[in-house]
Amino acid sequence: MEFEKIIKRLEEIVIQLESGELSLEDSLILYEEGIKLSKQCQDKLSKVERKVYILKSGVDPEKAEAKPKKLQQEKYIEDNFDLFDEK
Repeated sequence: MEFEKIIKRLEEIVIQLESGELSLEDSLILYEEGIKLSKQCQDKLSKVERKVYILKSGVDPEKAEAKPKKLQQEKYIEDNFDLFDEK
C-alpha cells in the first residue's frame, strides 16, 4: 500500500474512533488496524531516511550499509543539540 493511502486510512480510523459511535469490540479492531498501518508507515519512512542519508553523505548506494537506528539518533542529537555545553 502506498504511503499516502496508509495515511488516509489512518485518518479515517482516527475519525471513526473519535466519533464514539463504535462498540468496544469494533474500536479494538480498528485500533489494531491502525497500529499495523502505523508500523507500515514507520517502515516506509525508515527506508526513505536511509536513502536520504546515503544521498546526503555521498556514499555509493551499492556499498552502503544501513546505519543502526540508534547510531542515527545519537548522531542527530549530537549535531542538533548542545546537551552538555555549559554557558
